[in-house]
Amino acid sequence: MTRLALASSLAFTALFSLSATACAESDSAETETETVISEVAEQPADAAPREPSAAERVVEAAPDSAWRAVDPENLLKITTTDGDVWVELAPEFAPNHVDRMREHARSGWFEFKVWHRVIDGFMAQGGGALDNPSITPPTAPIEAEFQIRRDPAELTVSEITDRMINPRSNRTRASAGFFNGMQAGTQPAAAAAIMGDGRVDSWLIHCTGAAAMARTSDPNSGNAQFYIVRGDALHLNTQYTVWGKVRSGQDVVDGLEVGTVGQGFGFSPDFIEAVEVASDLENAPSIEVMDTNSETFTAYLDALRDPNGALPDLCAIDVPVRISN
Repeated sequence: MTRLALASSLAFTALFSLSATACAESDSAETETETVISEVAEQPADAAPREPSAAERVVEAAPDSAWRAVDPENLLKITTTDGDVWVELAPEFAPNHVDRMREHARSGWFEFKVWHRVIDGFMAQGGGALDNPSITPPTAPIEAEFQIRRDPAELTVSEITDRMINPRSNRTRASAGFFNGMQAGTQPAAAAAIMGDGRVDSWLIHCTGAAAMARTSDPNSGNAQFYIVRGDALHLNTQYTVWGKVRSGQDVVDGLEVGTVGQGFGFSPDFIEAVEVASDLENAPSIEVMDTNSETFTAYLDALRDPNGALPDLCAIDVPVRISN
């Protein structure tokens, strides 16, 4: 079965949806294709069929060349008591944090830890123990990777808009767009020409679905605890290391039990049953993300513009994803 899905965004969940099937020959049976671009309220049974939106039509017609396959070594499966979450890693931006997440995944460290701090409209944090979220993992803290120095000729970040770097700590505006389908901020690529090293500062943005490492007040204290954004966390930009992006299962993250271990009564946290690297799994799905440097994605963005030609907020732009089982 092949599924094409767009991870839902809090600011954009009601924009559009599409469900369709198609069949193709295979060795064993027909292949069913279901396309879903964002959940909307269920329509009455007698409602007239809804016409696909312009954006949906772009996704539906996207050629295979418009899709980028996620490397299984850069894909984590987070199994929870409520379902599975698939997170693409970003080694280009946070190589040491990505290595640490793989290390803990392969050691079994995350097994039966809990989502010990889940705040509605903000984030879900896990990686600690049931009785003590601050239990020390058997690894040393790693240095922060809040941003990188990027050579625009080697690592492409699209520049489709500008936005404030951090609404609390740095209100300077910078360029913003996508890197491999992840929302990213950056100094303009043109600025590299006047930099001594020919590089510019770039960082991944804390939009819904961003996966990042928790830390103490020490910037270089990240170790095992991590969080996934489920709302507004832009004040964490360039202050915490983003190491990945949810590609499937954001609904699972959004559905985790809200509360904090040790604060108040009645909080029964959901568990992280396991975290695994997709390349270690026998039956991992193939996950493809629309290439955000492709002409198809440009057409997709154009289809999202309002009548005045303005795009939705960057964090409200969901990048299409295809999942094949």
